[in-house]
Amino acid sequence: MSGVFITFEGADGSGKTTQLRRAAERLINTDVELVVTREPGGSSAGAEIRALVLETRDQPISPVAELLLIEADRAQHVQETIAPALERGALVLCDRFTDATVAYQGAGRGLDLELIATVNRVATGGLQPDLTLLFDIEVEEAMRRLAARAGSAGEDAPTRFDMERADFHDRVRRGYLAIAAAEPSRVAVIDANRPVDEVGGDVDRLLDEIRCRFGI
Repeated sequence: MSGVFITFEGADGSGKTTQLRRAAERLINTDVELVVTREPGGSSAGAEIRALVLETRDQPISPVAELLLIEADRAQHVQETIAPALERGALVLCDRFTDATVAYQGAGRGLDLELIATVNRVATGGLQPDLTLLFDIEVEEAMRRLAARAGSAGEDAPTRFDMERADFHDRVRRGYLAIAAAEPSRVAVIDANRPVDEVGGDVDRLLDEIRCRFGI
């Protein structure tokens, strides 16, 4: 595939989605096709799966059911959206991908990491990002931001993950940092505790580097 695949990862409240939108605004006028997508929800069936996975419900979803729903969404997402865009030579920015499953369903929920690796490979056909930006944030700061966001007009209702306890979010953070330690050539860790513009400066630099490397 001739395109470039960049994923934005991090705990809820880390500001990754804000940074993805900021990056997309900066890149929209470049010569290369830009595709912005997300998981779950980046395919024709994704909206329904996203609602099942994220919406607050009285009856909780089991960790295994949660995993399989996410992987079903991912398989369709790769086939329908990501792979065709990369084949066209597009620059694809994706809000969450396989690392999120390792961090949330693996480290957070405690599911077997080998099982997750297997289903990730099946769902993606082995596709991996060229660059992953990991927005690392202290759990206390993330939870403060989530609480502030929940009380803001116009914001979406808290997801099931937003409402998890601090120990869950700590496990997710440690899961993400373990991925970064294992794959430093792919995963760039960004300190997300700082103001938006400071974080954005790091994002701009990393995106400029990979665009230079791929000639886009």
